[in-house]
This record gives sequence, structure tokens and C-alpha cells, in this order.
Amino acid sequence: MNADAPMRDDEGAAKKMAGVFGTFRKSIRQAAEKSPRLPGQRGSKVSESGSEHSKAPPSPSVTSPLRSVAALFQAKDEDGEKGGAMMRSKTDPNMATLLKKGASIRRSLRFVSRKDKKQEASLAVQEGSSKEEEVQEEAAWEEVEETYMLPELPHTPLSVMQINKLIEMEVLEEAHLNLLALRLEFRQEWQRSGQDSPMELAKKEKDLSILYSDLRRKIASIVRTSVSLPSRNKGLLVHVARIVQEEDKRAQEPGGLQGSWMEAWREAVGEGVRDKVESVHLEQSHLNASWLAVHLGLLGKAVVEDLETVKRDIRWSYPRSFKVFSTYVERYHAAIKQHLNKLLQQSTHLKDLYALLDWIVHRYHSERIMGSPALQPDMTEEKENLQLDEDFLLQLREKFCITVKEDMRAFMIRLIELENEEMWTARKRPDREEDFLNSHFHMDIWTKVKGTVVNARRIDAQLECKVITSCLQELRDFPMRFYAAFQLHCSPLRPQSLWSEYNITYINGFTALLQHMEDYQHQCADLVEAMKEEVRCLHSKLLQGLAEQFKVEVKPYLGRMMTRKWLTNDEDFNQLYDRTELLSQQCDAMMPPHSQDLASELHHYVMKEYVGQLMKNKYSCKNRKHEKAAGKMRAQCSKLRELFQDMRSSKDWLYPVGDHLSDIIGEKNKADIKNRLQPLLEQYPDFSSRHLTAVLAFRGLPRAREHQRILLSLGRLRKTRTFKDSDHSRVDFFGGMEVTVRTDCLSRLSFFCFTAVFPGN
Repeated sequence: MNADAPMRDDEGAAKKMAGVFGTFRKSIRQAAEKSPRLPGQRGSKVSESGSEHSKAPPSPSVTSPLRSVAALFQAKDEDGEKGGAMMRSKTDPNMATLLKKGASIRRSLRFVSRKDKKQEASLAVQEGSSKEEEVQEEAAWEEVEETYMLPELPHTPLSVMQINKLIEMEVLEEAHLNLLALRLEFRQEWQRSGQDSPMELAKKEKDLSILYSDLRRKIASIVRTSVSLPSRNKGLLVHVARIVQEEDKRAQEPGGLQGSWMEAWREAVGEGVRDKVESVHLEQSHLNASWLAVHLGLLGKAVVEDLETVKRDIRWSYPRSFKVFSTYVERYHAAIKQHLNKLLQQSTHLKDLYALLDWIVHRYHSERIMGSPALQPDMTEEKENLQLDEDFLLQLREKFCITVKEDMRAFMIRLIELENEEMWTARKRPDREEDFLNSHFHMDIWTKVKGTVVNARRIDAQLECKVITSCLQELRDFPMRFYAAFQLHCSPLRPQSLWSEYNITYINGFTALLQHMEDYQHQCADLVEAMKEEVRCLHSKLLQGLAEQFKVEVKPYLGRMMTRKWLTNDEDFNQLYDRTELLSQQCDAMMPPHSQDLASELHHYVMKEYVGQLMKNKYSCKNRKHEKAAGKMRAQCSKLRELFQDMRSSKDWLYPVGDHLSDIIGEKNKADIKNRLQPLLEQYPDFSSRHLTAVLAFRGLPRAREHQRILLSLGRLRKTRTFKDSDHSRVDFFGGMEVTVRTDCLSRLSFFCFTAVFPGN
């Protein structure tokens, strides 16, 4: 009987089906054409009663009459060939069977939504359905159903080469059905052979192993690229899911591969995710300073796009039991975790380590990546945070803190180099800011520390404390390193005023730096105190340098006070005054309290050296010159007092000393000198008879009876006077002053008698 007649009848009836079947029927024809039933195919004949489908319970596999429909189309193509093709049945299926199987396919593959299930019969006969409704139905995707019916296996499977060709061509359903048929043959032959294992059976087992390995590799390849090529792989993934289900169900049967197919599918998902993560563009660090920040931005974008594709397209090709979206999220977590370890090894700069920390702690789970609104609501049930090893985070934080220290050290070394290049070598004068000499290095350091601490605070408070500690540990040694470099490069400038300006500038600079660092007192009190101690030591050295320089400059002028030249010439005092006035200007450019400390110290020095010249017995006023000397001393001390008042010297108790001594020296009546002693002794309790003797000698009072009376009067005052607490701060003015005593016989006798009467004076 000619096979064309029933084929034409069937095809005529099929053309009357609804547009819903048109697209699917076309795909079935294409699949059938990819796997033609070759004539003269040899193989063991499998009976209907012995089919795998009849013996096995209902399988979770796709309802696909692909072989029947393919045979239907092949009957037409192979008209005239005699007995060449091994057909499943000599009688072609009728239209009712075709409609029934078509509906089953439609439900299994879920190319339309479940809400249309009740309307399938009416849609099958409605030829006037609009294209717009058809597109809406085909676009409405839902997950594939869990349960399915395995199509009837071919009576005679294709050859190994043909099955392998189908696998290569990705005709997976056809290849899998033939593999199952071949596996059924193997099982039946194995059961018949008993304990014997003929070579033919071993060869068939090897063929099965090779074909299954090829199938698993092909499935893995499809799964790996499924997200990158969603439109191409969407239909294939339905067959992939059914093959995985069927093979895991038959895991205990002979002829299959070892290991879970579901686990192999998950591994393939993971491999695809890893490939995608590794494919994200990563520039070399020397080509782009922001290489890691750019890479992490692209990586986050790739993650979101891939998961959107999975949510929108891929998951509808799998049954719900595959947990497709969850699997992809888990695999992305794992792949990124592995990728971050690699990035950590490549990250050596502070900005890169911060970018890595910020991406892990803040960005990964934010709305930019895993918390993206496009991934909701599916993502609400997933873990958005990376489950990183505690050792990894600890290593990352530790490396960040170590790099902070290294970065701070290099930064401060560079600051010293810049100061040398721009200031010391160029002999550039410091700038003034709000009347103070100023250098910007303290602002550079504070900006660096502040920026690093703020960035660490954005990560968390614990890292902030560690970063503050790291910064202060490096800053603690910076003041003395800076001072050593300053001494090395600026020693030749010491006699010049520029050297003094540099000293004042750095006193101000480190004062400001210390004020900035006090902001971290409550977090790292010990380190802040240690840094304060270092800065105090630096201030002491810089102030000492200024004081020593001033003393060296004014000492020659002070040494020529209370001499004959001094009485007639103001040149030395004018030089002293000018240099002290310059000191006053320098103190004005220095931040308090250091300016006051320096002024107080040098005020004490100048007055002690000035008065001390009286005690050296350089000159004795005669012929009433003592009045001129007293007036000059009073005027000069008044000028010096005004200068040191402007400098806000704290040693205001030094101001009256010139007036008291001038009163004694300028007193016209020698007998009235005794009346001038009590005010002097009250303010300067360390004034002794030796000092009084030197003052009287400068006045020109001979060592006669009146001289001894004055000394006895001082002795009585000292004996009856009681010291106050405020006096202890003043006992070092006259006390350490060198006194030169005349050594003639008369003077020795006078002092011997006086000390015998008033021992201790």
C-alpha cells in the first residue's frame, strides 16, 4: 500500500490546526530533518512489550512524539524505498493521536502560559485568531512542569556515529532517546548473558560510556553558554533539563555514567559563571591607575545583567526543582569569592585595597548589584552578602592597615624631600598666614590622615580605629626625622635670619599638626600622648636653637655694659635693643604659647646678663658720675621692659630690678642707701651682701664706715625677713650671678669682720 495517501490526508488535516501548532510543527520538522531515519539501519529489534517505557514507572521527561512525527514526515520523503527503514509501526498515527500528542508536547514544553490550558481545544480549531494574541501567548513563559512522559523509544537505535553526530548537532532529544534504546539493548543482552561478558557486550558498554560522556560534555557546554546566548539555548535547555531528570532517575541502571547529572549541571553552571567573571575586562595597573575600581564596576554590572537574564529567560526552561535562580546566585557567590582572592594578590596600593573593601562591604549587596530592583522579588529569599572566609577578610584588613603605614611613611619622606627642594635649597622665605609664619606640610599630613580615616570609617568603626593607630604610629617618629633633615640641610644658614624664620615656621607647623591629631584622642589616647611628647621635644629643640642664636648674637653687646664706654656711648645698647626688637618681631610670627615661652626665657637672660655686668667690678663711678649712670640704667631698663611687655613675657617680676638698682646707684646721700634696700630685698630675696658690695663699688662708694653700715643694714633685713611662696621663683636671679670681689688687704679685713658678726652673709 502506498504510504503517500495517509500522509497527505494527515498533512491536510494538520494544516487546519490553529496557529498555535504552526510554529511548533515547523520546529518538529526541522528536528526530524536533522536526524533522518536511514535505510538499511541494522540493530537488535526491541519489541513493544520489552520497551523501556512499558517497564519503567512514569518518568519526569518531556512528552515529545518526536520519533513518531519524524517518521510521519520521513514516510513521505522515503516513498519508493522498500523495507529499508525500520519504522516504529506500519500504520501511521491518525489525526486524533497527533492532536493528542501535540497537546501533550505543548503542555510539557510550556511554550504558552498555564492559563491557556483550558482554551487549547478551542484555539486548535480557531483559524481566525489574531497574530497579536499568538505573540502574547508565546511570550508568556512559566517554569516547565516537573512531571512528564517519556516518548516511545525507537525499536532500533541509531549507530554510535549517528548518535554522536546528533549530539554534535545539538539534537539532544533524538540523541538521548537513541541512547536510551541502545542502553536498553545493552541491559537485555547483559541479562541474557548472565555471568558471561562477551566482547560484543563490552564493546557496547564502552560505546555507551563514550556517547554518554559526549552528551554530558555537550550539555555542560550548552549550560555554560546559556546565559550569554539565551535566545539560542532556550529551547535546548528544556531538553537538557529532561535529560538530567531522566538520567538521575536511571542512575542505578547499568550502562550509564557515574555521578549525578544534576551535580554535573550545577558544575556546568558554576563553570559558565566563572568564565563570565574571568572574562570581565581587567586592565593592567601600570596602564590605568584606577584599574581595580573600573574592573569591579564592570564586574558588578555583569553580575546584574546575567542574573536578570536568568530571571527573565533561563529559569523558564527548567522545572522548579532545579532552583535555577538560586543556583546561579550561589555560583556567582562562589566565583566572585575565588576571583576576589586573585584580586587581593594583585592589589598593592592603598586605593586598590580600599576599592576592594568597599565593593565587598557596601556595593556587592547594595541596589547596584545583588540588591538590584531588577532582581526582585526572587532575590529576597537569597543571601545577598558574600560568605567570605574570616581569614580572607582578616588578611584584607591587615594588608590594608600595613599599606596605610607604608603609604604614610613614603608620603612623609616625600614631604621632607619637597621641603628641601622648594624651601631649604632654594633659600625661599616662608609664607605668612594670619601674621604667623606658616608651612603647608601640616595641612598635607592632616589631609592625608583625615582622608584615610574617613575612608576606613565608611567600611566600619573597627577598621577606622586600626587605621588611626597605623597613622599615628608612623607620625610618632616624624617630628624628629624632620628635625634631623632640617639640621642637616640648614646648618649653613644658622647665622642668618632665614634660619630663625624656618625654626619659627616649623614650631607653628607642628603645633598645628598636633592640634589636628588631638581629634583622635578618644580613639588612641596613648599614641596621641606619645606624639605630643615627640612634638614637645621638637619644639624644645627649635626654641633652644632660637634662644642660643639670640644669646650668641647679643652676648658681645651685653659684655660691654657698665663700662666707661657704656657710660659715654650708646652703640652697644642700641645693637642689643635692635636684636631684641627683631626677636620681638619673630615672636609675633610665632603661635602661642611658644612665643611667650621664648620671650620669657630671653627676658630672664637679658636682664640677668645686663645686671650681672654690675657685679664684675669693671668700672667705678667717680665725681658724681653715678647719677648719670643711674639715669642711663633706668632709661635702658625701661626700653627693654617695653619690648618684653610687647612680647608678653610671663616674668613681669623682672621689670622693677633696674629701678631698684638705679635708686641705690643714684642716691645722693650715702646714708639714705639703707632705705633703698628693703624694696629690693622684698622682690629679690636672693640679693646678698656680695651683690650689694659690687653695686656700691660701681657707685664709687669707698669701703669705709658708711659702707659697712649699709652692709650691716642688709644683714639685719635678711635676718628678720620671712620668705613667701612667691619668692621661690625669684631666687635664681641674683643667686647664680658671678660676683668679682676686690682682693686688697683692707677689703679682706672688712669682709672678715663683717662675716664674723653676720655669719652666712
